[in-house]
Amino acid sequence: MVEHIGSLVILGAGGDLTKRLLLPGLGQLLDSDRGYEIQLLGVGFDPMTNAEWQSRVRQSFKDGGTSSARSKAVAKASRYLQADVSKPDDLQRILDAATGVPALYFALPPHVTIAACASLEKVKLPKGTVLGLEKPFGTDLRSAEALNRQLTRLVPEKQIHRIDHFLGKSTVLNVLGLRFANRIFENVWRAENIECVDIVFDETLALEGRAGYYDKAGALVDMIQSHLLLVMSLVAMEPPSSIDADDLRGSMAQVLRAAHPWKGDAVASSKRARYTAGTIDGQKLPSYVKEKGVDPALKTETLAELTIGIENWRWAGVPFHLRSGKALADKRQQIVITLKDVPHRPYGLIGHTEPAKLTLDLNPDSITLDLNINGEGSPFTMDRVQLGVNFAPGELGPYGEVLYGILSGDTTLSVRADAVEECWRIVGPVLAAWRKDAVPIDDYRAGSAGPASWR
Repeated sequence: MVEHIGSLVILGAGGDLTKRLLLPGLGQLLDSDRGYEIQLLGVGFDPMTNAEWQSRVRQSFKDGGTSSARSKAVAKASRYLQADVSKPDDLQRILDAATGVPALYFALPPHVTIAACASLEKVKLPKGTVLGLEKPFGTDLRSAEALNRQLTRLVPEKQIHRIDHFLGKSTVLNVLGLRFANRIFENVWRAENIECVDIVFDETLALEGRAGYYDKAGALVDMIQSHLLLVMSLVAMEPPSSIDADDLRGSMAQVLRAAHPWKGDAVASSKRARYTAGTIDGQKLPSYVKEKGVDPALKTETLAELTIGIENWRWAGVPFHLRSGKALADKRQQIVITLKDVPHRPYGLIGHTEPAKLTLDLNPDSITLDLNINGEGSPFTMDRVQLGVNFAPGELGPYGEVLYGILSGDTTLSVRADAVEECWRIVGPVLAAWRKDAVPIDDYRAGSAGPASWR
């Protein structure tokens, strides 16, 4: 742990992200062997007393399962500052209140983050200041490039942490061990043996009051453009020489540079839909367009599918299907590698003929391998069996891991500038086609598996 980080400053401290994810992750880190005492400053636009803020911190720590003397001390000493982070004078006041070198965490909407970074150029940042930014990083390729230029005018790239908590998920990181520590998997991890790869993040949750952000983003930008493309890059990358930040992130960026909508056709490779009224777990939901804060004219999708082709030697011809949606029948968060069928099945072997599948479940964390073997009774009748194992839980949750990276100066789990820009480049043609209505927006009932026509 790098001791010079004295303060964690959360910009956007009053938001749901801070309460529900960021503070519980910090509490887990403080309770772990990797934690140490820091000053915690919460900054928000709305008024809040120090006592109210400290109560919120303690409750979030408790919700995350932490109650050590260290976390209690950090909560008791934490302070709240009301400020407009788009104003240089307010930013200077925040920096003056920080102890030692600050780590600034932007738990803010994209447009507020951009305004705050512009104002930071007008104040003097302490040497070593670290910046942590929540996705999305910009709103398109051009804005992402501009934001990256702006950030590097403030601090060096090694002090910038673009946060994607998916990279902190223990199962996602276990992809590395599965592939590169097991010859049986790495030898088949290529186009000659793999039919397709599915990366799915389906939720039963609906909008949950997030119209302010989600209605301007949609499933493609909210999930596929960031999280799922980065998971894809881990699944598909070439073996790095090490798992330090430069090697790992370089291998991920190499995959993204080779990725495009399937066969270069943004229309044929993409689908979009949004939910109508329905019921999930006994709760009635309105149509998405009737949700509070939604503008129907935006035609925001709540379910998106995008097929990606990776144009390199290892993956040529293998489709990567990326899918994410809300208000669906089942919670499904998986990486599924479907192997090609055998070139010839001896005559007389009957029964199951599906190809083998390797499935990594991201929640709960597990791995299963579906195989065809000789079943009971006749030795010539094939049956389907499933070999499975649960992954051991990580010491920290996703936000604990990314916060550790910020406070320790380890950028391994942060997103590099070029990867951000490549992700926007990949989805850019799809977004353009959708804006022109070249791809119809389908409907699906909330609580269903999605549009019937997609199946």
